[in-house]
Amino acid sequence: MRHMDRVEHRPPGGGVGAGTLASRLARVDEQRFVGRAAELAGLERCLEDEATVRVVHVFGPGGIGKSSLLRELARRAGERGFTPFAVEGRDLPPSPDALETILADAATAERPLLLIDTYERMTGLGAYLRRGLLPRLPATAVVVIAGRAPPEESWFQDGWEGVVSELALDKLPAGDALALLAAQGLTDERCAAIVDWADGSPLALTLAASAATSDGSWTPGDDRDHPEILRALIRRLAESEMQSVRFSVLAVAAIARVTTPEMLAAVLPAGDAEGAYERLHGLSFSEPVGDGLALHELVRKSLRADLRRRAPDRDRELRRRITDHLFERAQAGDPLMAIEMAALIDSPVIRWGFGWEGSIDYRIDDVRPGDEERIAQLMSERHLDDWWALTRRFVAEAPDRVALARDRHDNVCGFLTYMSPSTAPAFADEDPIVGPTLAHARRDARLGDAVLWHDSFDFTGWPAGERGDRGFSGSGGRVKAMLGMAGMLRSGVLNPRFMYLPINPENEGARAFAQASGATHLTELDCRLAEHAIECHRIDHGPGGLFGSLRGFVYMELGLAAPDAPPPAVPVVDRELVRDALRNFHVPHALAASRLARGDTPEQRAESVRELLRGAADAAFGDSHNERLLRRVLTLGYLETSPSHEQVALDLALSRAAYFRRLRVAADRVADHLAQTARPD
Repeated sequence: MRHMDRVEHRPPGGGVGAGTLASRLARVDEQRFVGRAAELAGLERCLEDEATVRVVHVFGPGGIGKSSLLRELARRAGERGFTPFAVEGRDLPPSPDALETILADAATAERPLLLIDTYERMTGLGAYLRRGLLPRLPATAVVVIAGRAPPEESWFQDGWEGVVSELALDKLPAGDALALLAAQGLTDERCAAIVDWADGSPLALTLAASAATSDGSWTPGDDRDHPEILRALIRRLAESEMQSVRFSVLAVAAIARVTTPEMLAAVLPAGDAEGAYERLHGLSFSEPVGDGLALHELVRKSLRADLRRRAPDRDRELRRRITDHLFERAQAGDPLMAIEMAALIDSPVIRWGFGWEGSIDYRIDDVRPGDEERIAQLMSERHLDDWWALTRRFVAEAPDRVALARDRHDNVCGFLTYMSPSTAPAFADEDPIVGPTLAHARRDARLGDAVLWHDSFDFTGWPAGERGDRGFSGSGGRVKAMLGMAGMLRSGVLNPRFMYLPINPENEGARAFAQASGATHLTELDCRLAEHAIECHRIDHGPGGLFGSLRGFVYMELGLAAPDAPPPAVPVVDRELVRDALRNFHVPHALAASRLARGDTPEQRAESVRELLRGAADAAFGDSHNERLLRRVLTLGYLETSPSHEQVALDLALSRAAYFRRLRVAADRVADHLAQTARPD
C-alpha cells in the first residue's frame, strides 16, 4: 500500500518549482483531470462526519476512469484532513496476511481514506476484508473500492448494507470528453471525431490525444500508423482475461454486434460452442444483450481493428460466415437480424441512415401523452412549423405510424413517420408528400413490398433556433440511423424490396446515403412544401429484399460477389472515397472493398483501384515546379512504400505542416480528376 502524498495545488500552467518527481507527476495528473462532478460530489458527502455511508464500491469497465477518480478524491480528501492510503489489486499477493500488513498504518491514522483499486484481482479476499480487516479501522474511516464488476451481494448483508453503497461509473459526456482532450493539448478539428470514436472512455481519449498531437495526419480509425493505440487499449482493458478464451471465439465476438451460442456453432463448427459461450459470458467486459452477449464497445472496436491489422484474411472469412449465418436467420423469419447484418457494414455513408449504434444512449419508443406538444415545440424552435402542420396529423391520429427516439432522461431526440401501402392511414392518400408515393408503390406492388418515409428528424445535432434549411433529418447522427432501422422493423413488412425516401437536396448526408444505396431519383414524385424542396428517392433492394441487400453490402466490402447480386452501379466519385483508396493503396482487402473497385476476385478488384489511381496521378498534374512537387508528394506519400510520412517530409525538405498540406491538395486533385472523367462500366 502506498501512503499518498498530498499535492500542493498550483494553477494550471504554473511553474513546477521544487519537489520530487512524484509530486510533479501528481500536479500534471491534477491539471488533466476533468469532469465527474456528480460522482465526486457523492463521494465527498461520504467524507462528512455525519455521513452514514462509509464504504463505496465504484465499478465500471476498463478505461472508464476509476483510477483517475480515486486519485482526484484523494486530493480533495487530503484538503479536508484525511490521510489517503492506496491499495493496488494488481500488486497485491493473494494472501490475507499481505493485506493485513498493508492496512496496519491505516488503522492507526486519525481519519484514513482507504482506496482499493483493481478490486477484481482480489475479490477472493472480500470476506476477509468484511470480517477481519475493515472493522478494525477507526469510525472516521472512509473506504472506496474500485473494480470492473458490481459488488457481490455479501457486501449488502450482515449489517454492511447500512454503511455500503455502490457507484456505477459511466462514460464521459461529450462536453467533458472535449475538455479532457483540451487538457491533453488537443483542440483541432479532429476532436469531435475522436470523442465519437472513444465512446466516453478517458483511456481511449488520452491515447488518441497522444497520437493526434504527435502526428498531425492521424485520425480515429487510422490504426496502421499507430498500432500502439490498439495494443495499449487491449492491454489495459482486457488482456489478462482474454487468455482464457480462444482467439477465434474472441474474433467472432469482436466482429459481431451480438454473439450467440448458435452463431458460434455455425461460424466455428469444430469448437465447443456452449463452452466457448460460457467463457465469453464470464468476461468482465461482456454483458447480456437480447438472446446473446456483447463485448464492451471500446474493447470490441479495439479487438476488431487489431484483428484486421494482424490477420486480415481471418477477419474477412469470419465476417463472411457471420453474415451468412445472420442472413439465414433473417430468411427464416427473424427480421431483427437486419440490425446485426447492418452492424457488419463498414461504410459510414450507409450507417448514416441505417444502423443501431446509438442504442447505448437512445431507445425507440411509442408516442405518449405530452409528446405531441413537445415535438411541436422542437419543430417550431427549428422554424419548421409548415412541415409540422402536415406531420401533426400522423402523431395525433395515427401514432402507430410514428417512432420516437428518447435518451436516458426520456427526452425526445428525434422521430420518424413511416408506413407501408397496407398500413398507411386513409388520410395519407391526400398528403402532398406520401400521397403520390403511395400510388406509385401500389402500382409496383407485384414486384415486392415497400416502406415509405413521410419525414425523419434527428434533433441531437440540430440546435434550437437554427433554420430548417439544413435538411429535414437534422445532422443524421446515430439517432437518424436508429430511426431508419426502426421504420423498417415496425412497418409490418418482413423483408421489403423498396424504400421511398423524401430528401432535402441540401442535406448532403441523405443524398450520399441514397447514392450509396443505389437509389433512383423519381423526379415525377418531387414536391415542394413552402420553402422546402423535397425529392423522392427510391431504393430497390432487388428480389432478395432488404436482407439480400444487406448481405450484398458486406460481400461488396469483402471484395466478393454476393449470390445472385446484380452488377455494381458506377460509383459516385467524391474526395473522401479517393482519400480512403489512397490511404489503403498497399492494403489489398481494403482496396477490394472500395466502391471504385471492379473485378470478380479480391485481387482483381484491388489491382483495378491501383490502376485507376496511378492513371489519375499521371494525368491530374501539370508541368510547373509546384505541380511536379505535388505529384512527388502524392507518389512518395501514398503510391510507393515509404517508412513513414515523417521520413517522406524529411526527404523532400518540407516541414510536417507543409508536407501534409500538399498531400491533401494532391489527393483532392486526383479525386477531382476522377470525378470529371468517371468511366461507365
